[in-house]
Amino acid sequence: MKIITYNVNGLRSAISKGLPEWLSQESPDVLCLQETKLQPDQFPASVFTPLGYKEYLFSAKKKGYSGVAILTRLQPDHVKAGMDIEKYDNEGRFLRADFGDLTIVSVYHPSGTSGDERQEFKMTWLEDFRQYVSELRKHRPHLVLCGDYNICHEPIDIHDPVRNAKNSGFLPEEREWMTRFLADGYIDTFRHINPDRQQYTWWSYRFNARANNKGWRIDYCMASRELETRITGACILNEPAHSDHCPAAVIIEN
Repeated sequence: MKIITYNVNGLRSAISKGLPEWLSQESPDVLCLQETKLQPDQFPASVFTPLGYKEYLFSAKKKGYSGVAILTRLQPDHVKAGMDIEKYDNEGRFLRADFGDLTIVSVYHPSGTSGDERQEFKMTWLEDFRQYVSELRKHRPHLVLCGDYNICHEPIDIHDPVRNAKNSGFLPEEREWMTRFLADGYIDTFRHINPDRQQYTWWSYRFNARANNKGWRIDYCMASRELETRITGACILNEPAHSDHCPAAVIIEN
């Protein structure tokens, strides 16, 4: 099963930049989207239905903000939107779909770049997310947690670790959270397959960052340790340019 995660930074904008053509060629079984920035009645099903995809959406209450989706060619057994925590669910950040023994999540972790209040919200979310998936794993142990985590874990994951050490997304407490999360029994599938490769998934729109490859790796396909023997491939797809992010993919044996 090919699973791709992609923060599209506005789904309608990404469509105008060639997303459907790319999707037709790449042909994942499941596509996890973040920052869809639309309401369910604004979803352009006519674009994706001919490609064989059924959509499941979880939008923010605030229009034009956040939102996650799962597009799938496989019929899920069960779909659940949200974590039953109102302050997070209002922002449309977590969507789960079960396929047999496999659970796939599209998740959009908050950014803390807008100030101290949102950074505090982010750190609280991270702990609540960690606890939620820990409980979920007790009865759904085969988890693939795809999304924009808004955290670079190690210096290899960011173009300038020294000058970014005090910036949200590479703060010591965020990196320490990621270390603890992985220690809970999760696999960073890209790093698992590519231990020494320096690739990024996000570039600022400023300073010609993408052309100069001054990026951050903040998008992940995380898998629970129970899936380790079923991970057969993982990569970052740097070519697509429908967003300030690029897709990341994992292959899981059925």
